[in-house]
Amino acid sequence: MKNIRNFIWPLIGIAAVILSCWLLYRELHTLSLHSVVDSLKAIPHHNYLMAIISTLAAYAALAWYDRIALLHLGVKNISLWYVSVTSFTTYALSHNIGASVFSGAIVRYRAYSVKGLSATQIAILVGLCSFTFALGVIILAGVVLIIYPHVLIEIVGKLSEKMGGGSFFTKLYSWFPSLESFQVTDRTLFFVGVFLLLLVALYALGSLTGMRPLQIRSFRLEYPRPAVMLRQLIAGPLELLGAAGIIYFALPGESNPGFIVVLAVFLASFSAGLLSHAPGGLGVFELIFTACLSNIPQQDVIAAVLVFRLLYLLLPFALSIIVVVLHEKASLTSIWKRRFHLKPNNQQ
Repeated sequence: MKNIRNFIWPLIGIAAVILSCWLLYRELHTLSLHSVVDSLKAIPHHNYLMAIISTLAAYAALAWYDRIALLHLGVKNISLWYVSVTSFTTYALSHNIGASVFSGAIVRYRAYSVKGLSATQIAILVGLCSFTFALGVIILAGVVLIIYPHVLIEIVGKLSEKMGGGSFFTKLYSWFPSLESFQVTDRTLFFVGVFLLLLVALYALGSLTGMRPLQIRSFRLEYPRPAVMLRQLIAGPLELLGAAGIIYFALPGESNPGFIVVLAVFLASFSAGLLSHAPGGLGVFELIFTACLSNIPQQDVIAAVLVFRLLYLLLPFALSIIVVVLHEKASLTSIWKRRFHLKPNNQQ
């Protein structure tokens, strides 16, 4: 059964890529490569610079995830540089290959076990990093729903419009009622946003008051120290704001819907990409963005997504491969030298 589960998620990821790419092709088959290139050239240089700064901010926040987890574990003997390189390599690989195929835990175990961390400590570190990311999503989703609650209805409406274009998808979508069927209003979504932020507030309160761990069946939530918790509340949103900023700055100024809308669509598309287990959210990410930003020329949306993929995914992926190769080469060289120097002593 375990072997079957190992194959299920990769197959789901492949199916998600195929389906999303087919839908994307149906949506953009009239779009020419020349128009996309023109859109890339039309992006001002200072906007490219801001997109690069947003990328650096996002990866700095991701490195902070690991640093926060190490602070929670009480580990202080690992340099900031080592932590940053490990975090960068972990996320660059997992974002592109897919968390279900190449878990970030593998990279972290390889890196932090060398520094003396046990398997249990590394597992806690991985779990806390994931929880910090989840906190960021919950906080920003709550803020977006409070400031602009109607954005969720707009996203679902535009997705249903795109998904309902063909007979098969019309039948498929008819099985899932839209938000309007439940008479979900802006007021309802506003209170959903308030509820999400209240959950975060309860987590913060549990940390500040030193409450006992929350146990729900096999799930156990231990409240970290306030110093750790406060850092989580900043680092989680910062990474997502930086990543969303890449696309925001790459979109044309005259038709840009504003950062709040871009952030809302980014949260939806990035989360869907992770849930689909598609490597890098390929196809899924583009499909949601082109559907939700249909008021913007599609070549401009695709150009912005390409800038995001280049800065946030592809360039870090290429650099991470170099880091892994150099690290493994250094490890092999160290093993070889130890064996070479030990051999004469053994012979004596």
